[in-house]
Amino acid sequence: MDTEDLEQILGAVRSFVRDQVVPREGEIEEADAIPDVLRSEAAKMGLFGWAIPEEYGGLGLNATEDARLAFELGYTTPSFRSLFGTNNGIAGQVLVNYGTEEQKNRWLPRIASGQVITSFALTEVEAGSDPSGIRTSARRDGDGYVINGSKRFITNAALAHLLIVFARTDPEAKGTKGISAFLVDTDTAGVTVGPHDKKMGQEGAWTSEVFFDDVEVAADRLVGGAEEVGFHAAMASLAKGRLHIAAICVGQAQRILDESVAYAAQAKQGGRSIGTFQLVQAMLADSYTELLAGRELVLGVARRYDSGEDRKLGPSAAKLFCSEMLGRVADRGVQVHGGMGYMRSVAVERFYRAARLFRIYEGTSEIQRVVIARQLLGPR
Repeated sequence: MDTEDLEQILGAVRSFVRDQVVPREGEIEEADAIPDVLRSEAAKMGLFGWAIPEEYGGLGLNATEDARLAFELGYTTPSFRSLFGTNNGIAGQVLVNYGTEEQKNRWLPRIASGQVITSFALTEVEAGSDPSGIRTSARRDGDGYVINGSKRFITNAALAHLLIVFARTDPEAKGTKGISAFLVDTDTAGVTVGPHDKKMGQEGAWTSEVFFDDVEVAADRLVGGAEEVGFHAAMASLAKGRLHIAAICVGQAQRILDESVAYAAQAKQGGRSIGTFQLVQAMLADSYTELLAGRELVLGVARRYDSGEDRKLGPSAAKLFCSEMLGRVADRGVQVHGGMGYMRSVAVERFYRAARLFRIYEGTSEIQRVVIARQLLGPR
């Protein structure tokens, strides 16, 4: 994207997030929902399709541009970004990278506009960060397939119109073999979306269980028009998604640091600003240093992703470091605030609870370490 155009977009998103979303964070937490007015405005700004190619109605941002946008989106409650994150990320990218032309033309323009919300239905009870344990099946039946099984923790499922469902089309295959992906409308007979989960944090970002009971889909709903595309499509989408999540963590850490600096400057103990105490200064300094390291790591990995130099090792390293970094920054943020940091009315308390999930979803920290080590030890 032209540099001037990108800066205008980033500036508009920065203003929108800080002027309209941040003031409503308490409302979002209380209602456990994103207000319709924010959803409508996000759609007008193109946020449901920033990573969708321009030819299908999106903004077509590359990984570096995506990361810079994520820095801005990460400054507020992460549930706001989750509203349209799956459209751009793990769900939308399956179609962008592996869909047939007919599938892309049919779905991507509506996904980019926000008319259609899509979910990435991969995780199951025994298949989370490692999808090799998938048990949901898709049995060939005449000209189509019949899907049976269940999924859990599916982001936006209760709001979604379209599910990207990963299922085994070869019951004899083991591990990552025999996994295919399907486009399934949520109103298809046999699809049941459960109530959204009550979570530790990230209120307003809905996750649900999804059940498939003899769900019939036509053969043209098979992503890419071929079986066994599923595992590769999932891994490619997750790799880019991990880089995006790392950038969101940087935005979250920036907000927590800003809140902590502002509090340390105005809060007093014994008639003195607590910002004059060296141990408080040390916590702020450590948080800034780690935040800076995370920001530069994300931008460097994003550049290598765009060049094609590294699309696996770097994203996992960035997601590992930045999610763990955010946890430490959030903990320090609460500590700087002292007793006030434990109060529900204070922003750092909400961000502390929200931060915990980043080390789990889209691949746990433990899985990232395995991915990194296997890449380092693999064939040279």
